[in-house]
Amino acid sequence: MTTTTQAAPAGLILGAGPESGDVRIWGMSAAERLRRIFRRVGVAAADRAPASGTVVVALGGWVYDESLIRTLAQRPGSVLLADDGQAVAAHVHAERAAEASAAIERGADPGGLTRLSPAELSYNPELRKREDPILLRLTRDNVRAVEARTFKGSYKGVTDLVTKHVWPVPARIVTRWCASARLTPNMVTFVGFLGVLGAQYFFWNGAFGLGLICAWIMTFLDTVDGKLARVTMTSSKIGNVFDHGIDLIHPPFWWWAWYVGAFHPGNPPPASWYVQWIHLSPLPLAELALAVILIGYVVQRVEEGIFMRAFGMHVHAWRPFDSFFRQITARRNPNLLILTPAWALGRPDVGFYLVAIWTALSLAVHTAQLAQAFATPRERVVSWLSR
Repeated sequence: MTTTTQAAPAGLILGAGPESGDVRIWGMSAAERLRRIFRRVGVAAADRAPASGTVVVALGGWVYDESLIRTLAQRPGSVLLADDGQAVAAHVHAERAAEASAAIERGADPGGLTRLSPAELSYNPELRKREDPILLRLTRDNVRAVEARTFKGSYKGVTDLVTKHVWPVPARIVTRWCASARLTPNMVTFVGFLGVLGAQYFFWNGAFGLGLICAWIMTFLDTVDGKLARVTMTSSKIGNVFDHGIDLIHPPFWWWAWYVGAFHPGNPPPASWYVQWIHLSPLPLAELALAVILIGYVVQRVEEGIFMRAFGMHVHAWRPFDSFFRQITARRNPNLLILTPAWALGRPDVGFYLVAIWTALSLAVHTAQLAQAFATPRERVVSWLSR
């Protein structure tokens, strides 16, 4: 028995038009942005329709959310409509490509196709938020507004309070500069990685002010690199692993370095101290706090992984409370919000203890979330954002 797979559709970009052909968004034209989206969703951009197969035809002067083109590419026989009902893109068989292209360039519906609209695709599981995908004509008059909209669309809906409420405006400015300068997301991630190393070094040696400067710069660039990748359509698997790998691994090393800087500046504990850990011997208060922070961080991430594997979504997207708690749970940025004022008041040791307490409380909340999910009927464990 043989199986056949449908060939990837070809992609035709229809005339951008005099209004938007020379307008740049994030350092590229709308047509170039669409070409990058085609590449990302598996559509082969072509100069003319093939003799067979299917074709995605789309107006080159419009700015599309990637999810719209991906959905369109998966649904032969469909047409994408803007909010005003204008047809802007369609997925048709090759023999209808010329007819559909002519109709769409006139702003008319080719007819006989299933209609799609942005409102149907308002939930984005990757970014954990509900928001209508962008679909706008690009002109000289609205380019900044469209950039603002695409930047907002690149943001995760469920994240920590610093990333959500503090970084958006400065990050948009820096992201625009990076795009204009042709900097890649991986370049930004690498500079952020240098910040990781700098914070580690300064914390370890008790230079908390310099370490916090490096740490906050790193957290800011960690916002910029992801947004730059999304708005310029240049994200990659390697870049994603590089970025998320750094995010996952470095926080425990920072807290360990803070412990050394606060209680043993430049002088890590002797080997016998680690033997105490192994044999679960009673630990002094500072060492107990470090154990709570390190073990708590690892267990929380494991619990998040279990939830994702069991229910196919992030625990933070399950219920409104879970999304709220993601803003303040004991992760990197909320912990830095505790440590920074503690250092400013001259008590980095007190800040360390407060992080340990908050980590223990956060771990208790995450454990309760996981237990509640497994005690709930499977069909009810769905994201409140998708309802």
